[in-house]
Amino acid sequence: MAIGPTINPEDVGVTGLLWLFLSYGYALFYSANLIGEGSELLLLVPSMAGLVGGVVLPLLGAVPDGAIILFSGLGSIEVAQESLSVGIGALAGSTIMLLTVPWGLSVFAGRVDIQDGSKPNYTKRPKLTEDSGWEHTLFHTGVAITDEIRHGGVIMAITTLPYFLIQVPASFLHGPTEEIAVGEHWWALGGFIVCLIGLVWYMHLQLTFSKEGQDKHKRIAIAKKTLQEGKMSLKGVLKSTIEDYQRQNPGNSVDGEYSSLTQDDNSYEPPPPEIADILKEILWDAFQAYDKDLNGKLEQHEIRAFLKDFHENISDEEILAVKRRVDANNDDYVSFDEFVTMAYHLILSSHNREQSGNVRQNSARELVSDSVFSDGDDGEEEEEIPEDFTDLSPEEQQKAIKWRAFKMLSIGTAMVVYFSDPMVDVMQEIAVRAKISPFYVSFVLAPLASNASEVVASMFYAAKKTRKTMTVSLSALEGAACMNNTFCLSIFMALIFFRGLAWQYSAETISIVLVELMMAVMVRSPVMTAGRALFVLSIFPLSLVLVAGLEYIGFD
Repeated sequence: MAIGPTINPEDVGVTGLLWLFLSYGYALFYSANLIGEGSELLLLVPSMAGLVGGVVLPLLGAVPDGAIILFSGLGSIEVAQESLSVGIGALAGSTIMLLTVPWGLSVFAGRVDIQDGSKPNYTKRPKLTEDSGWEHTLFHTGVAITDEIRHGGVIMAITTLPYFLIQVPASFLHGPTEEIAVGEHWWALGGFIVCLIGLVWYMHLQLTFSKEGQDKHKRIAIAKKTLQEGKMSLKGVLKSTIEDYQRQNPGNSVDGEYSSLTQDDNSYEPPPPEIADILKEILWDAFQAYDKDLNGKLEQHEIRAFLKDFHENISDEEILAVKRRVDANNDDYVSFDEFVTMAYHLILSSHNREQSGNVRQNSARELVSDSVFSDGDDGEEEEEIPEDFTDLSPEEQQKAIKWRAFKMLSIGTAMVVYFSDPMVDVMQEIAVRAKISPFYVSFVLAPLASNASEVVASMFYAAKKTRKTMTVSLSALEGAACMNNTFCLSIFMALIFFRGLAWQYSAETISIVLVELMMAVMVRSPVMTAGRALFVLSIFPLSLVLVAGLEYIGFD
């Protein structure tokens, strides 16, 4: 029984077919965004961050591609064997596209000047020399390739093993499709088992990394993105993280619960080093933006702008008291370290201040939106922050996060299941009318729907032009490829084994494995220049040419 809309693509004209593709494609794009944003929201819940970062985020990110592959292998054996080309196209297109298009665009978005041939400029201003000519752009700008990215490349190469397990014996099988399917039957089972082992191993690695805090940069990047979009307050994002740390380290905590910001005249103690590091990464851009006179310190009116923006509606007398308690050297200014101490105690403070209500602090909001987090998109209209969310207490915000994330994940997953089946039929019909293999149609079109969100997210992080956000961007793309090699390929192997279908995709397999191994080798270098990124971008169309060439000379 078919799932989803019952419109038969064979019964509509060209414009109707185009309308169906755009409608289903947008639905899948929207559902992939819901799944991605819902998973990211859960990373802001400390008690769930390890499980989400290690298991939920990578697994749900692969659901759209997995659903297309699954539905491409359903139906009668004859129909499934033909439409399975849509599944292999989606798998190849998704894997190769993620490792080429968003990768190359992210390098261009995040590139900085390269000094002395191998040192990206992440410290000096400006980070990137503008209008320096194409030669300088291609060969003397680029990004750093960190150890995390290199390790991700190695893991990605290891997870290609199931392709060899099915492709090597398939290369020696010839004859009718039914005989080939029989010969590949048990090899497909072996590939299915290896894919599942690889999936468990990969998620175990990610879970371990997440629990050890090795995904801290991703969590911080998501926290800054959440603050930028106005979804939560500073307290809502960080209070539970700080309290979770204090529960785990009771002997290394600072008592931050106060009935009043002016309760006494004692100086505020600085936060624990681990918490201070997180606050510094999140607040550094904000500190620079509020420092209007660029003297490296904040004055009282600059502190007032900060407090108002983060929903701290306090009087001038209280501001003076706060400044006095954090101003350790009594120079009447607040340095960055003192700024971090102030933010830490404000986050933990139980002082009940009246919320700003319906009146937004426009000047302060513009300061954060335009100067702190954004990349200078002047004139872009800011969406109003829902008052029933940001004005909640930190504990209530955490509950709201869980509920909103659950709704987004549920709706997104349901939409993927509902629209993937008809999308397969549409791509199959497009191939029939264009008189080309369904592989080429799904190779190009399926990633537009299921992976567009990854392109946007990777470029968003890369555009921050820091070593850490660049690592978040490129590591996520490698992780998506690993999930395709394990989770998505396991669905393919299950279809081959349980339905008695044939694996006849030598050319496609060669292109997938070749691109992944090539990228694993390219990330061994300490830097990737814009020139190499341009080559990476060209791999996507070249891989299509490679498949066509291999099929022309006789590969199946």
